[in-house]
Amino acid sequence: MVYISSYLLLVAAFFIGIHLTRSLLHYFSVKRSLRSIPGPNPSSILWGEEWALYHTAPGSQYVKWHREYGKIVKFRGALGHQALSIIDPRAITYILGEGAYNFPKPDGVRAWFKATLGEGILWTEGKELHERQRRLLAPAMSKQSVRNLTPLFYETSSRMAASWCKLVENSNTDQAEVEITSWAGRFALDTIIIAAFSCDFGFLSGHHQSLLAAIDGLTNNENKLSSFYMRALFWVFPDIISIGTKGEMIRLTKHELGKIASTMWRDAKIAGDIDRKDLMSLMLRAISDSGDNISEEETVAQMRTVISAGYETISALIAWVLYELAIHSEIQTHLRKEIVTSGKSELSMDELNCLPFLDGVIKETLRLHPPIIENHHQAAETINLPISEPLTGSTEPQIIIPKGTIIAIPVNVIQTDPSVYGDDAHLFRPERWLERQKEGIRHGREIFAFSEGPRACIGKTFALTELKVLVTTLLRQFQFSLSCTHDIEAFQSFVIRPRVRGEGPSSLPLVIQKI
Repeated sequence: MVYISSYLLLVAAFFIGIHLTRSLLHYFSVKRSLRSIPGPNPSSILWGEEWALYHTAPGSQYVKWHREYGKIVKFRGALGHQALSIIDPRAITYILGEGAYNFPKPDGVRAWFKATLGEGILWTEGKELHERQRRLLAPAMSKQSVRNLTPLFYETSSRMAASWCKLVENSNTDQAEVEITSWAGRFALDTIIIAAFSCDFGFLSGHHQSLLAAIDGLTNNENKLSSFYMRALFWVFPDIISIGTKGEMIRLTKHELGKIASTMWRDAKIAGDIDRKDLMSLMLRAISDSGDNISEEETVAQMRTVISAGYETISALIAWVLYELAIHSEIQTHLRKEIVTSGKSELSMDELNCLPFLDGVIKETLRLHPPIIENHHQAAETINLPISEPLTGSTEPQIIIPKGTIIAIPVNVIQTDPSVYGDDAHLFRPERWLERQKEGIRHGREIFAFSEGPRACIGKTFALTELKVLVTTLLRQFQFSLSCTHDIEAFQSFVIRPRVRGEGPSSLPLVIQKI
């Protein structure tokens, strides 16, 4: 037995040695290939720049780096892995366009999506598989589908407004303080589940709180050191997301979302109602028309993805747009006037899109508060990446990206570029969009929050219409303001959320006054 144990230890040591040798060779190869690219010296030998990225204002490090080093910046992550931050327009066009399938999501990001949602469209890579999944989801997210869902958006918006009216009535005054992020999450979850399955779980009415807590708790409490360790290390060790308390939360959330989707999938299959307009029915119809043999688990993974995206991004955007309106009373008044003078209490999707100031408010919110602040990719192979102009000391408008290199595209830097938006790019000013339209100013990449190319967000029209319906419904009934006792900051969870400075999870207490 002693000899066997010694032999196993030698074998284990041998393979560990091979792994370490390969890692070191790759590290020095990447370091040599990227030596001409400027960037900061690592602030930590162990963590690289991860500590600074996690503990400073979201996106602020990228702003600082690109201001100092230019459009392509090299930085180091945990355990010395090399990464690039890129805002060069030619490089981004290539990464997201013609070279999209050579720059998949990093292994850690894919492991996260697989663990939380399953093998759906956010996990899938490769041109053929991705295009297949996108074709099956496209009918459910088409403009016509969203047109049909617009009355539902009004229904859930009116339900939340009615609840807020009761809060004001019960306050014995003409106003009440409302915790916006909680209500935004309940609204977004109610809306996406009704849209997906024609089933009302009653989150706005206070039902199914355990399910809401499971979904919200996974990504909305990132102030613990364990969350930092996971975020810093999953680029190098993707399996880290499956261990500890976080791993248990991931499995619970995946199970709860899967239970909903599986039940609704089976009910839809049994009902076989071809006239239903919910997202599940439209997707099942697309599957049937395509002749593809799609498993229940693959369908469930897609619906988990739809629910998660419809909850996370929308709830964050709702909070940020109401925050900006609350601190800019003149903008709120201007927008309310446009809404009221539109002539109808409920506008169609096309009519909503004809309100220019509303469009400006939504675009400006997306510009300054993109829910996903970093677009991450990984080089699937060593690639010559075209760039707009040669780096200092080179004559070639390209750089060599070694296989496995992590690439971050910082959305906040792109969307606050003074060369595109002017010296006031840091200010919330919706009228800039009307001015740009009047002057015929148009840049190819103005709002990058939904990405672009074949991997662009398929739910963009759904999200924008839902948000516009809610804003028009609420501004007809309420005046919003921020109490002077609250200082609001942005913090990094799965998406960028607001919170009262120093608190843990998201929080945005606003004063609502009935009009």
